[in-house]
Amino acid sequence: MRRLLMILGLFGAGLFCGAQEKQPAPSETDSVKQAVERQGVAFDRVEKRPINPLAPSKAAFYSAVLPGLGQIYNKSYWKVPIVWGAIGTGTYVYLYNDDLYDRFRTAFKRRRAGFTDDEFYDLNPNDDFTPTSPDLSNEALQSAQERYQRDRDLALLITIALYALNIIDANVDAHLKQYNVNEDLSLKVQPYLETLPVTMGPNYGLSMAIRF
Repeated sequence: MRRLLMILGLFGAGLFCGAQEKQPAPSETDSVKQAVERQGVAFDRVEKRPINPLAPSKAAFYSAVLPGLGQIYNKSYWKVPIVWGAIGTGTYVYLYNDDLYDRFRTAFKRRRAGFTDDEFYDLNPNDDFTPTSPDLSNEALQSAQERYQRDRDLALLITIALYALNIIDANVDAHLKQYNVNEDLSLKVQPYLETLPVTMGPNYGLSMAIRF
């Protein structure tokens, strides 16, 4: 009887040891999860959003093809009217000054060639008297064309700058939208006290940890 109990005991101990050997060792992920959860952080709340490395390039390309299209790609719809309004205004000012520049330049060139039939020679054709001198002199025509040329060139530079800014904004905005900003981010600051191993004296300090 004792031999039977001894055999059964040894057999049971062997099964118990075998069962323990068959249990899989905890993986590295499980160890990290347990360590994180011991710190009071929910491991399952850590989320990773997919990142598209080509998104900034696409947004910049779309804005280069059509201003405002990159902002639509980034879903920043409120920026589209601003982009269109800024570039549209710059384009209008450029065309307005370019038209006046061409008119004054044409009149100046014809006046220098000896003609007196330009639109600025007699600004009041319905008067009863015949003008003996032009309403705008050659110097006034030259000054006007130089002024409108300067304003035209300035409007062109500003419009190009706004166009480039539209591309840069789309590219930067696409970069910023890929940052994983979690609303549960918090900063935990707490004091700590430890004993120095050499002097056995106290060491005071603060510990800071970002929790999400």
